Amino acid sequence: MVKDAPVVQAKGISKSFSGVFVLKHVDFDIRPGEVHALVGENGAGKSTLMKIISGVYQPTEGQLLLDGKPVRFRDPHHAREAGIALIHQEPLTFQDLNVAENLYLGHTRSNGKPVINWRELHKKTDELLNSLNVRIRSRDSVRGMSIADQQMVEIACALSQNARVIIMDEPTAALSHGEVKTLFKTISRLKEQGKAIVFIGHRLEEIMQIADRLTVLRDGERVSERMVGEITQDDIVRMMVGRSFKELIVKENVPGDVLALETRNLTYPGKYYDVSLKLHKGEIVGMSGLVGAGRSEFASAVFGVEPAQSGEIWVKGEKVRIHNPVDAMRHGIAMVSEDRSRTGLLTAFSIRFNMTFAILKRVASRAGFIRRKAEAPLVQQYTDYLSVRMRDPEQTVKELSGGNQQKVFIAKWLLTESDILILDEPTRGIDIGAKMEIYRLISDLAKQGKAVLMISSELPEILQLSDRVYVMCEGHVTAELTRQDMTSEKIMAAASTIQGRSAGE
Repeated sequence: MVKDAPVVQAKGISKSFSGVFVLKHVDFDIRPGEVHALVGENGAGKSTLMKIISGVYQPTEGQLLLDGKPVRFRDPHHAREAGIALIHQEPLTFQDLNVAENLYLGHTRSNGKPVINWRELHKKTDELLNSLNVRIRSRDSVRGMSIADQQMVEIACALSQNARVIIMDEPTAALSHGEVKTLFKTISRLKEQGKAIVFIGHRLEEIMQIADRLTVLRDGERVSERMVGEITQDDIVRMMVGRSFKELIVKENVPGDVLALETRNLTYPGKYYDVSLKLHKGEIVGMSGLVGAGRSEFASAVFGVEPAQSGEIWVKGEKVRIHNPVDAMRHGIAMVSEDRSRTGLLTAFSIRFNMTFAILKRVASRAGFIRRKAEAPLVQQYTDYLSVRMRDPEQTVKELSGGNQQKVFIAKWLLTESDILILDEPTRGIDIGAKMEIYRLISDLAKQGKAVLMISSELPEILQLSDRVYVMCEGHVTAELTRQDMTSEKIMAAASTIQGRSAGE
Protein backbone atom coordinates (compact mmCIF):
# COMPACT_ATOMS: atom_id res chain seq x y z
CA MET A 1 0.00 0.00 0.00
CA VAL A 2 1.04 3.60 -0.60
CA LYS A 3 2.16 5.11 2.71
CA ASP A 4 2.83 8.75 1.77
CA ALA A 5 0.26 11.31 2.88
CA PRO A 6 -1.99 12.61 0.08
CA VAL A 7 -1.08 15.82 -1.71
CA VAL A 8 -4.75 16.44 -2.49
CA GLN A 9 -7.86 14.98 -0.88
CA ALA A 10 -11.45 15.34 -2.02
CA LYS A 11 -13.88 14.60 0.82
CA GLY A 12 -17.59 14.15 0.23
CA ILE A 13 -17.50 16.12 -3.02
CA SER A 14 -20.87 16.73 -4.70
CA LYS A 15 -21.61 18.85 -7.75
CA SER A 16 -24.95 19.81 -9.26
CA PHE A 17 -25.88 21.68 -12.42
CA SER A 18 -29.36 23.26 -12.44
CA GLY A 19 -30.29 21.12 -9.46
CA VAL A 20 -29.15 17.83 -11.07
CA PHE A 21 -26.30 16.13 -9.20
CA VAL A 22 -23.51 14.73 -11.37
CA LEU A 23 -21.26 13.94 -8.38
CA LYS A 24 -22.57 12.58 -5.08
CA HIS A 25 -20.39 12.55 -1.95
CA VAL A 26 -17.22 11.34 -3.69
CA ASP A 27 -13.97 10.70 -1.78
CA PHE A 28 -10.74 10.71 -3.77
CA ASP A 29 -7.09 11.31 -2.94
CA ILE A 30 -3.87 11.79 -4.88
CA ARG A 31 -0.53 10.65 -3.43
CA PRO A 32 3.07 11.44 -4.44
CA GLY A 33 4.96 8.84 -6.50
CA GLU A 34 1.77 7.10 -7.54
CA VAL A 35 -0.43 6.74 -10.64
CA HIS A 36 -4.07 6.79 -9.55
CA ALA A 37 -6.40 5.71 -12.37
CA LEU A 38 -9.93 7.10 -12.53
CA VAL A 39 -12.37 5.07 -14.65
CA GLY A 40 -16.06 4.98 -15.40
CA GLU A 41 -18.52 5.32 -18.25
CA ASN A 42 -19.11 8.63 -20.01
CA GLY A 43 -21.23 10.71 -17.66
CA ALA A 44 -19.92 8.94 -14.55
CA GLY A 45 -18.45 12.22 -13.27
CA LYS A 46 -14.71 11.71 -13.90
CA SER A 47 -14.05 14.97 -15.73
CA THR A 48 -16.28 16.94 -13.35
CA LEU A 49 -14.31 15.68 -10.35
CA MET A 50 -11.01 16.57 -11.98
CA LYS A 51 -12.29 20.02 -12.96
CA ILE A 52 -13.15 20.65 -9.31
CA ILE A 53 -9.68 19.56 -8.19
CA SER A 54 -8.05 21.74 -10.88
CA GLY A 55 -10.14 24.83 -10.08
CA VAL A 56 -12.41 24.90 -13.14
CA TYR A 57 -15.56 24.21 -11.07
CA GLN A 58 -16.47 24.89 -7.45
CA PRO A 59 -18.01 21.98 -5.50
CA THR A 60 -21.65 22.21 -4.43
CA GLU A 61 -20.84 20.24 -1.29
CA GLY A 62 -17.73 18.74 0.26
CA GLN A 63 -14.19 19.88 0.85
CA LEU A 64 -10.78 19.86 -0.81
CA LEU A 65 -7.62 19.45 1.26
CA LEU A 66 -4.12 20.42 0.08
CA ASP A 67 -1.39 18.84 2.23
CA GLY A 68 -4.06 18.17 4.84
CA LYS A 69 -5.33 21.76 4.99
CA PRO A 70 -8.68 22.97 3.61
CA VAL A 71 -8.41 24.85 0.31
CA ARG A 72 -10.83 26.35 -2.20
CA PHE A 73 -9.39 27.02 -5.65
CA ARG A 74 -10.83 30.20 -7.16
CA ASP A 75 -9.85 29.26 -10.72
CA PRO A 76 -7.39 27.06 -12.70
CA HIS A 77 -4.61 29.64 -12.25
CA HIS A 78 -4.97 29.39 -8.47
CA ALA A 79 -4.80 25.57 -8.69
CA ARG A 80 -1.70 25.81 -10.92
CA GLU A 81 -0.01 28.00 -8.33
CA ALA A 82 -0.76 25.28 -5.78
CA GLY A 83 0.98 22.73 -8.02
CA ILE A 84 -1.99 21.07 -9.78
CA ALA A 85 -1.87 20.76 -13.58
CA LEU A 86 -4.60 19.39 -15.86
CA ILE A 87 -3.52 18.02 -19.25
CA HIS A 88 -6.48 17.69 -21.60
CA GLN A 89 -7.07 14.98 -24.19
CA GLU A 90 -6.59 17.58 -26.94
CA PRO A 91 -3.39 19.54 -26.19
CA LEU A 92 -3.96 23.25 -25.53
CA THR A 93 -0.78 24.50 -27.17
CA PHE A 94 -0.20 27.68 -29.18
CA GLN A 95 0.72 26.47 -32.65
CA ASP A 96 2.62 29.55 -33.82
CA LEU A 97 4.91 29.72 -30.77
CA ASN A 98 7.97 27.60 -30.12
CA VAL A 99 8.29 25.17 -27.21
CA ALA A 100 9.95 27.61 -24.78
CA GLU A 101 7.36 30.29 -25.52
CA ASN A 102 4.56 27.79 -24.84
CA LEU A 103 6.18 26.75 -21.56
CA TYR A 104 6.68 30.20 -20.11
CA LEU A 105 3.73 32.07 -21.58
CA GLY A 106 2.14 33.90 -18.65
CA HIS A 107 4.88 33.07 -16.12
CA THR A 108 8.17 34.32 -17.55
CA ARG A 109 9.33 35.47 -14.09
CA SER A 110 11.45 38.38 -15.31
CA ASN A 111 11.89 39.52 -11.67
CA GLY A 112 10.61 42.98 -12.48
CA LYS A 113 13.12 43.52 -15.27
CA PRO A 114 11.76 45.03 -18.49
CA VAL A 115 13.55 42.48 -20.71
CA ILE A 116 12.98 38.71 -20.60
CA ASN A 117 16.16 36.64 -20.52
CA TRP A 118 15.22 34.24 -23.34
CA ARG A 119 18.64 32.58 -23.30
CA GLU A 120 18.03 31.55 -19.70
CA LEU A 121 14.47 30.38 -20.47
CA HIS A 122 15.64 28.30 -23.45
CA LYS A 123 18.30 26.75 -21.22
CA LYS A 124 15.72 25.88 -18.54
CA THR A 125 13.36 24.50 -21.20
CA ASP A 126 16.02 22.19 -22.64
CA GLU A 127 16.89 20.99 -19.14
CA LEU A 128 13.23 20.11 -18.54
CA LEU A 129 12.96 18.34 -21.88
CA ASN A 130 16.15 16.40 -21.15
CA SER A 131 14.67 15.28 -17.82
CA LEU A 132 11.74 13.82 -19.79
CA ASN A 133 14.17 12.11 -22.18
CA VAL A 134 12.46 13.49 -25.32
CA ARG A 135 14.01 14.72 -28.56
CA ILE A 136 12.04 17.98 -28.62
CA ARG A 137 14.12 21.16 -28.28
CA SER A 138 13.18 24.54 -26.83
CA ARG A 139 13.32 26.38 -30.18
CA ASP A 140 11.19 23.83 -32.08
CA SER A 141 7.92 25.17 -33.47
CA VAL A 142 4.81 23.49 -32.06
CA ARG A 143 3.04 23.67 -35.42
CA GLY A 144 3.37 20.34 -37.20
CA MET A 145 4.15 18.39 -34.02
CA SER A 146 2.34 15.11 -33.37
CA ILE A 147 -0.28 14.94 -30.60
CA ALA A 148 2.23 12.89 -28.56
CA ASP A 149 4.92 15.57 -28.80
CA GLN A 150 2.42 18.31 -27.93
CA GLN A 151 1.48 16.32 -24.83
CA MET A 152 5.15 16.26 -23.85
CA VAL A 153 5.21 20.04 -24.25
CA GLU A 154 2.23 20.28 -21.87
CA ILE A 155 3.90 17.97 -19.35
CA ALA A 156 7.07 20.08 -19.53
CA CYS A 157 4.89 23.19 -19.07
CA ALA A 158 3.41 21.68 -15.91
CA LEU A 159 6.90 20.88 -14.58
CA SER A 160 8.09 24.42 -15.38
CA GLN A 161 5.44 25.63 -12.92
CA ASN A 162 6.58 23.13 -10.25
CA ALA A 163 3.46 20.97 -10.59
CA ARG A 164 3.19 18.30 -7.90
CA VAL A 165 -0.03 16.79 -9.26
CA ILE A 166 -0.45 16.07 -12.99
CA ILE A 167 -3.94 15.08 -14.15
CA MET A 168 -4.03 13.37 -17.57
CA ASP A 169 -7.46 13.15 -19.20
CA GLU A 170 -7.43 10.27 -21.73
CA PRO A 171 -3.85 11.02 -22.83
CA THR A 172 -3.53 7.95 -25.07
CA ALA A 173 -6.76 8.37 -27.09
CA ALA A 174 -5.00 9.73 -30.19
CA LEU A 175 -1.61 8.02 -29.78
CA SER A 176 -0.04 5.10 -31.65
CA HIS A 177 1.26 2.03 -29.83
CA GLY A 178 4.82 3.38 -29.91
CA GLU A 179 3.77 6.81 -28.67
CA VAL A 180 1.88 5.22 -25.77
CA LYS A 181 5.04 3.36 -24.74
CA THR A 182 7.01 6.63 -24.80
CA LEU A 183 4.34 8.37 -22.71
CA PHE A 184 4.34 5.55 -20.16
CA LYS A 185 8.12 5.78 -19.81
CA THR A 186 7.70 9.50 -19.11
CA ILE A 187 5.00 8.80 -16.52
CA SER A 188 7.30 6.28 -14.82
CA ARG A 189 10.06 8.91 -14.63
CA LEU A 190 7.60 11.42 -13.15
CA LYS A 191 6.64 8.85 -10.50
CA GLU A 192 10.32 8.41 -9.62
CA GLN A 193 10.53 12.19 -9.17
CA GLY A 194 7.69 11.98 -6.63
CA LYS A 195 4.99 13.48 -8.84
CA ALA A 196 1.39 12.43 -8.23
CA ILE A 197 -0.36 11.33 -11.43
CA VAL A 198 -4.08 10.98 -12.10
CA PHE A 199 -4.73 8.90 -15.24
CA ILE A 200 -8.22 8.96 -16.78
CA GLY A 201 -8.72 6.37 -19.53
CA HIS A 202 -10.99 3.83 -21.23
CA ARG A 203 -8.36 1.28 -22.33
CA LEU A 204 -8.28 -1.20 -19.48
CA GLU A 205 -5.09 -2.93 -20.63
CA GLU A 206 -3.31 0.43 -20.32
CA ILE A 207 -4.79 1.01 -16.87
CA MET A 208 -3.49 -2.39 -15.74
CA GLN A 209 -0.05 -1.55 -17.12
CA ILE A 210 0.51 1.96 -15.77
CA ALA A 211 -1.66 2.45 -12.66
CA ASP A 212 -0.90 1.64 -9.01
CA ARG A 213 -4.36 2.34 -7.65
CA LEU A 214 -7.79 2.62 -9.25
CA THR A 215 -11.03 4.38 -8.39
CA VAL A 216 -14.28 3.54 -10.21
CA LEU A 217 -17.13 6.04 -10.58
CA ARG A 218 -20.63 5.04 -11.62
CA ASP A 219 -23.48 7.53 -12.01
CA GLY A 220 -21.57 10.17 -10.07
CA GLU A 221 -20.76 7.94 -7.10
CA ARG A 222 -17.58 6.18 -6.07
CA VAL A 223 -18.27 2.45 -6.19
CA SER A 224 -14.77 1.12 -5.50
CA GLU A 225 -11.15 1.95 -4.81
CA ARG A 226 -8.63 -0.89 -5.27
CA MET A 227 -4.95 -1.55 -5.78
CA VAL A 228 -4.49 -2.54 -9.44
CA GLY A 229 -2.35 -5.55 -8.57
CA GLU A 230 -5.31 -7.09 -6.73
CA ILE A 231 -7.86 -6.99 -9.59
CA THR A 232 -8.40 -8.09 -13.20
CA GLN A 233 -9.87 -6.30 -16.23
CA ASP A 234 -13.09 -8.25 -15.72
CA ASP A 235 -13.25 -6.96 -12.13
CA ILE A 236 -12.98 -3.38 -13.40
CA VAL A 237 -15.70 -3.86 -16.02
CA ARG A 238 -17.99 -5.48 -13.45
CA MET A 239 -17.50 -2.51 -11.10
CA MET A 240 -18.23 -0.05 -13.93
CA VAL A 241 -21.33 -1.63 -15.47
CA GLY A 242 -22.31 -4.55 -13.26
CA ARG A 243 -21.25 -7.31 -15.65
CA SER A 244 -17.97 -8.92 -16.74
CA PHE A 245 -16.32 -8.23 -20.11
CA LYS A 246 -17.27 -11.62 -21.56
CA GLU A 247 -20.90 -11.05 -20.62
CA LEU A 248 -20.83 -7.77 -22.57
CA ILE A 249 -19.75 -9.42 -25.83
CA VAL A 250 -22.27 -11.78 -27.33
CA LYS A 251 -21.66 -13.67 -30.59
CA GLU A 252 -24.66 -15.86 -31.25
CA ASN A 253 -25.07 -16.82 -34.90
CA VAL A 254 -23.03 -19.23 -36.99
CA PRO A 255 -22.21 -17.81 -40.44
CA GLY A 256 -23.20 -19.52 -43.67
CA ASP A 257 -21.01 -20.38 -46.66
CA VAL A 258 -22.25 -17.70 -49.07
CA LEU A 259 -19.25 -15.61 -50.11
CA ALA A 260 -19.96 -11.88 -49.87
CA LEU A 261 -16.50 -10.36 -50.39
CA GLU A 262 -13.16 -11.70 -51.56
CA THR A 263 -9.85 -9.96 -52.24
CA ARG A 264 -7.08 -11.64 -54.22
CA ASN A 265 -3.48 -10.49 -53.83
CA LEU A 266 -4.42 -6.85 -53.15
CA THR A 267 -1.17 -4.86 -53.15
CA TYR A 268 -0.04 -1.26 -52.64
CA PRO A 269 3.78 -1.27 -52.36
CA GLY A 270 4.93 0.25 -49.10
CA LYS A 271 1.55 -0.27 -47.43
CA TYR A 272 0.34 -3.86 -47.93
CA TYR A 273 1.23 -6.86 -50.09
CA ASP A 274 -0.76 -9.78 -51.56
CA VAL A 275 -3.65 -9.51 -49.12
CA SER A 276 -6.15 -12.27 -49.90
CA LEU A 277 -9.26 -12.39 -47.72
CA LYS A 278 -12.69 -14.05 -47.74
CA LEU A 279 -15.79 -12.75 -45.97
CA HIS A 280 -19.06 -14.69 -45.91
CA LYS A 281 -22.65 -13.59 -45.40
CA GLY A 282 -23.48 -13.49 -41.67
CA GLU A 283 -19.81 -13.66 -40.71
CA ILE A 284 -17.73 -11.35 -38.53
CA VAL A 285 -14.12 -11.46 -39.67
CA GLY A 286 -11.62 -9.73 -37.43
CA MET A 287 -8.46 -8.08 -38.69
CA SER A 288 -5.76 -7.68 -36.07
CA GLY A 289 -2.21 -6.33 -35.97
CA LEU A 290 -0.10 -3.55 -34.55
CA VAL A 291 -0.58 0.09 -35.57
CA GLY A 292 1.02 0.60 -38.99
CA ALA A 293 0.53 -3.01 -40.10
CA GLY A 294 -1.52 -1.91 -43.12
CA ARG A 295 -4.99 -2.89 -41.93
CA SER A 296 -6.67 0.49 -42.40
CA GLU A 297 -4.91 1.06 -45.71
CA PHE A 298 -6.23 -2.29 -46.97
CA ALA A 299 -9.76 -1.41 -45.84
CA SER A 300 -9.50 1.95 -47.59
CA ALA A 301 -8.63 0.15 -50.81
CA VAL A 302 -11.70 -2.10 -50.58
CA PHE A 303 -13.87 0.97 -50.02
CA GLY A 304 -12.19 2.86 -52.87
CA VAL A 305 -10.66 5.68 -50.80
CA GLU A 306 -7.17 4.77 -52.02
CA PRO A 307 -7.40 1.86 -54.48
CA ALA A 308 -4.78 -0.87 -54.57
CA GLN A 309 -2.21 -0.80 -57.36
CA SER A 310 -2.72 -4.49 -58.15
CA GLY A 311 -4.94 -7.39 -57.18
CA GLU A 312 -8.65 -8.16 -57.50
CA ILE A 313 -11.85 -7.51 -55.54
CA TRP A 314 -14.82 -9.87 -55.90
CA VAL A 315 -18.29 -9.10 -54.55
CA LYS A 316 -20.88 -11.89 -54.40
CA GLY A 317 -18.89 -13.98 -56.88
CA GLU A 318 -18.40 -11.18 -59.40
CA LYS A 319 -15.13 -9.38 -60.10
CA VAL A 320 -15.62 -5.64 -59.60
CA ARG A 321 -13.60 -2.47 -60.08
CA ILE A 322 -13.73 -0.01 -57.18
CA HIS A 323 -12.11 3.33 -57.97
CA ASN A 324 -13.85 5.43 -55.30
CA PRO A 325 -16.37 5.16 -52.43
CA VAL A 326 -19.29 5.71 -54.82
CA ASP A 327 -18.28 2.52 -56.67
CA ALA A 328 -18.04 0.69 -53.32
CA MET A 329 -21.49 1.85 -52.23
CA ARG A 330 -22.91 0.80 -55.59
CA HIS A 331 -21.66 -2.73 -54.85
CA GLY A 332 -23.18 -2.74 -51.35
CA ILE A 333 -20.05 -1.91 -49.34
CA ALA A 334 -20.07 0.60 -46.45
CA MET A 335 -17.19 1.66 -44.21
CA VAL A 336 -17.13 3.15 -40.72
CA SER A 337 -13.66 4.70 -40.76
CA GLU A 338 -11.19 4.93 -37.90
CA ASP A 339 -11.41 8.70 -37.37
CA ARG A 340 -15.10 9.65 -37.16
CA SER A 341 -14.45 13.35 -36.56
CA ARG A 342 -12.11 13.76 -39.55
CA THR A 343 -13.46 11.39 -42.19
CA GLY A 344 -16.90 10.34 -40.99
CA LEU A 345 -19.02 13.07 -39.47
CA LEU A 346 -19.66 16.77 -39.94
CA THR A 347 -19.78 17.49 -36.23
CA ALA A 348 -21.00 21.08 -36.56
CA PHE A 349 -24.14 19.82 -38.33
CA SER A 350 -27.21 18.11 -36.93
CA ILE A 351 -27.70 14.44 -36.11
CA ARG A 352 -30.41 14.34 -38.80
CA PHE A 353 -28.14 15.74 -41.49
CA ASN A 354 -25.26 13.40 -40.64
CA MET A 355 -27.46 10.30 -40.64
CA THR A 356 -29.06 10.94 -44.02
CA PHE A 357 -26.10 12.55 -45.78
CA ALA A 358 -25.18 9.31 -47.60
CA ILE A 359 -28.75 8.66 -48.84
CA LEU A 360 -29.78 12.08 -50.10
CA LYS A 361 -31.27 10.58 -53.26
CA ARG A 362 -33.72 8.57 -51.16
CA VAL A 363 -34.98 11.55 -49.18
CA ALA A 364 -34.78 14.31 -51.82
CA SER A 365 -37.50 15.38 -54.23
CA ARG A 366 -36.95 15.60 -57.98
CA ALA A 367 -36.29 19.30 -57.53
CA GLY A 368 -33.48 18.50 -55.09
CA PHE A 369 -35.21 19.53 -51.86
CA ILE A 370 -35.13 17.28 -48.79
CA ARG A 371 -38.48 15.65 -48.11
CA ARG A 372 -38.72 15.85 -44.33
CA LYS A 373 -41.67 13.44 -44.30
CA ALA A 374 -39.44 10.80 -45.89
CA GLU A 375 -36.39 11.69 -43.81
CA ALA A 376 -37.89 11.96 -40.30
CA PRO A 377 -39.13 8.33 -39.96
CA LEU A 378 -35.71 6.99 -41.03
CA VAL A 379 -33.88 9.14 -38.50
CA GLN A 380 -36.34 8.15 -35.76
CA GLN A 381 -36.05 4.46 -36.65
CA TYR A 382 -32.26 4.38 -36.36
CA THR A 383 -31.92 6.66 -33.34
CA ASP A 384 -34.33 4.30 -31.57
CA TYR A 385 -32.60 1.16 -32.88
CA LEU A 386 -29.17 2.36 -31.77
CA SER A 387 -30.41 4.06 -28.58
CA VAL A 388 -28.79 7.40 -29.49
CA ARG A 389 -28.99 9.62 -26.40
CA MET A 390 -29.87 13.07 -27.72
CA ARG A 391 -32.09 16.08 -27.12
CA ASP A 392 -33.64 15.91 -30.61
CA PRO A 393 -32.45 15.15 -34.18
CA GLU A 394 -31.53 18.81 -34.74
CA GLN A 395 -28.91 18.72 -31.99
CA THR A 396 -25.37 19.11 -33.39
CA VAL A 397 -23.19 15.99 -33.36
CA LYS A 398 -20.35 17.77 -31.52
CA GLU A 399 -22.63 18.06 -28.46
CA LEU A 400 -22.87 14.25 -28.17
CA SER A 401 -20.60 11.90 -26.23
CA GLY A 402 -18.07 9.83 -28.18
CA GLY A 403 -20.24 6.73 -27.97
CA ASN A 404 -23.32 8.51 -29.32
CA GLN A 405 -21.28 10.11 -32.10
CA GLN A 406 -20.14 6.62 -33.09
CA LYS A 407 -23.75 5.42 -33.17
CA VAL A 408 -24.69 8.30 -35.50
CA PHE A 409 -21.73 7.38 -37.73
CA ILE A 410 -22.83 3.74 -37.87
CA ALA A 411 -26.45 4.76 -38.51
CA LYS A 412 -25.31 6.81 -41.49
CA TRP A 413 -24.01 3.66 -43.16
CA LEU A 414 -26.78 1.33 -42.01
CA LEU A 415 -29.22 3.64 -43.79
CA THR A 416 -27.46 2.81 -47.08
CA GLU A 417 -28.71 -0.79 -46.56
CA SER A 418 -25.29 -2.17 -47.54
CA ASP A 419 -24.67 -5.91 -47.25
CA ILE A 420 -20.93 -5.61 -46.50
CA LEU A 421 -19.78 -3.47 -43.57
CA ILE A 422 -16.17 -2.54 -42.85
CA LEU A 423 -15.76 -1.33 -39.26
CA ASP A 424 -12.34 0.22 -38.58
CA GLU A 425 -11.75 0.51 -34.79
CA PRO A 426 -15.52 0.71 -34.10
CA THR A 427 -15.14 1.26 -30.32
CA ARG A 428 -12.10 3.55 -30.21
CA GLY A 429 -12.43 6.34 -27.66
CA ILE A 430 -15.79 5.29 -26.19
CA ASP A 431 -16.64 4.01 -22.73
CA ILE A 432 -17.50 0.46 -21.67
CA GLY A 433 -21.27 1.04 -21.68
CA ALA A 434 -21.25 2.37 -25.24
CA LYS A 435 -18.92 -0.47 -26.27
CA MET A 436 -21.45 -2.99 -24.98
CA GLU A 437 -24.13 -1.48 -27.22
CA ILE A 438 -21.81 -1.46 -30.26
CA TYR A 439 -20.88 -5.13 -29.63
CA ARG A 440 -24.51 -6.15 -29.52
CA LEU A 441 -25.16 -4.16 -32.70
CA ILE A 442 -22.32 -5.88 -34.57
CA SER A 443 -23.56 -9.31 -33.48
CA ASP A 444 -27.11 -8.36 -34.46
CA LEU A 445 -25.98 -7.19 -37.92
CA ALA A 446 -24.26 -10.54 -38.54
CA LYS A 447 -27.42 -12.31 -37.39
CA GLN A 448 -29.33 -10.33 -40.05
CA GLY A 449 -26.98 -11.70 -42.71
CA LYS A 450 -24.62 -8.74 -43.04
CA ALA A 451 -20.96 -9.55 -43.74
CA VAL A 452 -18.78 -7.65 -41.25
CA LEU A 453 -15.05 -6.97 -41.51
CA MET A 454 -13.95 -5.60 -38.12
CA ILE A 455 -10.52 -4.02 -37.70
CA SER A 456 -9.60 -3.68 -34.04
CA SER A 457 -6.54 -3.16 -31.86
CA GLU A 458 -8.39 -4.54 -28.83
CA LEU A 459 -7.79 -8.28 -28.51
CA PRO A 460 -10.86 -9.00 -26.32
CA GLU A 461 -13.08 -7.66 -29.14
CA ILE A 462 -11.32 -9.78 -31.74
CA LEU A 463 -11.42 -12.92 -29.60
CA GLN A 464 -15.04 -12.63 -28.48
CA LEU A 465 -16.72 -11.35 -31.65
CA SER A 466 -14.81 -12.85 -34.60
CA ASP A 467 -15.69 -16.05 -36.43
CA ARG A 468 -12.25 -15.87 -38.05
CA VAL A 469 -9.35 -13.46 -37.78
CA TYR A 470 -6.66 -12.33 -40.22
CA VAL A 471 -3.48 -11.01 -38.61
CA MET A 472 -1.26 -8.50 -40.40
CA CYS A 473 2.35 -7.49 -39.83
CA GLU A 474 4.25 -4.93 -41.92
CA GLY A 475 1.67 -5.11 -44.72
CA HIS A 476 1.52 -8.91 -44.94
CA VAL A 477 -1.12 -11.35 -43.72
CA THR A 478 0.85 -13.54 -41.31
CA ALA A 479 -1.97 -15.73 -39.98
CA GLU A 480 -5.58 -16.74 -40.54
CA LEU A 481 -7.16 -18.27 -37.43
CA THR A 482 -10.57 -19.85 -36.89
CA ARG A 483 -12.66 -19.19 -33.78
CA GLN A 484 -11.53 -22.50 -32.32
CA ASP A 485 -7.82 -21.79 -32.89
CA MET A 486 -7.50 -18.10 -32.02
CA THR A 487 -5.80 -17.09 -28.78
CA SER A 488 -4.27 -13.80 -27.72
CA GLU A 489 -0.82 -15.44 -27.75
CA LYS A 490 -1.20 -16.67 -31.34
CA ILE A 491 -2.52 -13.31 -32.53
CA MET A 492 0.26 -11.30 -30.88
CA ALA A 493 2.93 -13.70 -32.18
CA ALA A 494 1.60 -13.31 -35.74
CA ALA A 495 1.25 -9.55 -35.32
CA SER A 496 4.92 -9.15 -34.44
CA THR A 497 6.53 -11.72 -36.74
CA ILE A 498 6.90 -11.84 -40.52
CA GLN A 499 8.55 -14.54 -42.63
CA GLY A 500 10.47 -15.97 -39.70
CA ARG A 501 11.81 -12.67 -38.34
CA SER A 502 10.60 -10.16 -35.78
CA ALA A 503 8.79 -7.08 -36.99
CA GLY A 504 11.15 -4.15 -37.40
CA GLU A 505 14.29 -6.24 -37.86
